Amino acid sequence: MPNFLKTEETGSDLRHDAYDDSRPLLMNCACGRVHRKESLIECTDSARVSTLQSHSVQSVEQTSQNFMEAAFVKAMFPVDSVRRGFLRAVGANTARAAISSVLPLGALQAMAQDKGSIEKKDLKIGFIAITCASPLIMAEPLGFYRKEGLNVQLMKTAGWALIRDKMINKEHDASHFLSPMPLAMSMGLGSNQVSMNVASIQNTNGQAITLHLKHKNLRDPRQWKGFKLAVPFEYSMHNFLLRYYLAENGVNPDTDVQIRVTPPPEMVANLRAGNIDGFLGPDPFNQRAVYDEVGFIHILSKEIWDGHPCCAFGMSDEFIKQNPNTFAALYRAVLTASYMANQDKDRELIAKVISPAQYLNQPETVITQVLTGKFADGLGGVRNVPDRASFDPVPWQSMAVWMLTQMKRWGYVKGDINYKQIAEKVFLLTDAKKYMAQAGFKPPEGAYKKFKVMGKEFDPSKADEYANSFAISKKA
Repeated sequence: MPNFLKTEETGSDLRHDAYDDSRPLLMNCACGRVHRKESLIECTDSARVSTLQSHSVQSVEQTSQNFMEAAFVKAMFPVDSVRRGFLRAVGANTARAAISSVLPLGALQAMAQDKGSIEKKDLKIGFIAITCASPLIMAEPLGFYRKEGLNVQLMKTAGWALIRDKMINKEHDASHFLSPMPLAMSMGLGSNQVSMNVASIQNTNGQAITLHLKHKNLRDPRQWKGFKLAVPFEYSMHNFLLRYYLAENGVNPDTDVQIRVTPPPEMVANLRAGNIDGFLGPDPFNQRAVYDEVGFIHILSKEIWDGHPCCAFGMSDEFIKQNPNTFAALYRAVLTASYMANQDKDRELIAKVISPAQYLNQPETVITQVLTGKFADGLGGVRNVPDRASFDPVPWQSMAVWMLTQMKRWGYVKGDINYKQIAEKVFLLTDAKKYMAQAGFKPPEGAYKKFKVMGKEFDPSKADEYANSFAISKKA
């Protein structure tokens, strides 16, 4: 069993310290050799036994844990100068906390089980440059894909229609989706019918209604008649939440305002130019509007529905059937990233990791305000809402049913809907529970979690009754 690090400069033996930015991280094992090309090596059984005999049980366990952690860091940062620069930037304690939060020994052992040969290692995964995609994005620079034997190329994409089309045309293997999109695609709404799945929810909460600063005295939505408001896509939680919020305040979203589809990266520019009065959109663009002194945050989406899903990670039925082991490896990588992202203590590190140009291309301070929940509101105040953005990955099928009720309410779906059948086909909760357990995380119980939207509880067993209950609607 590998047990020491040896530096080229001094030749001295050191305990595995992956967080020492003053020395190279070189893996040296009981066979006496320094292994430069591989982060984790296999020694002969006799060498392992010899090492074990020279240590107490406690020290062996600690040495083993140290080595695995060092190997993990080495895999994340194969170029040692990059590792050392990263440590100097964020600090050893921050890095250690972030790594240890996603590296429990039990999880490592569990994830080593049930791994078949990966059918497709080289993958293209589409994403939109928004904080909703944090788990999907951070899994690349933090090495979670590589750890699962995958070579992932993240494909920054301009808008949601393009995300949809690239998945239909098989240009991307898997993708960041708006969570209603796989439902719509599977039903042939807005595009050719292609069976798509939600493997995990990428984020919960994390959106807001942002208005131009000139409207700072118009805080009552009933004053918004005639407004031009933007959402990123028709089949989005943004569209459904905005419509719900307006209707609950007596504003008909189809006749009293204009709702325009606008790609998220263009929302702030359109707000600045006066082309729109506001938007219900994803971060970081709500916070970027404040940062640029163009807009203010009227209301966080969590104040409409606390814990609502927004984006998802998914792929086609065909991909899963042809690449079941690749699918499992992807699932493990994204789940691990989601659990790390959902811990408050790692948020500043994540902001640093995902803010560069190849990912979100935003000022780190903007991303930090979003992820930590301590933010300027654009009205001269500073708010502290730690769960402004969360990353619970569970694809609750009751969430899918709610989305379907809103598609029915606003006329996107004609005729009867088998809510339960569609929800259970598209939202892969059974798979999610399986891979959560394999990764050492406790799976949730049930499938149809109840929740409240603007104070009203949603009962998924009475979906059609709910869809037909609203005074303001556009049922087909």
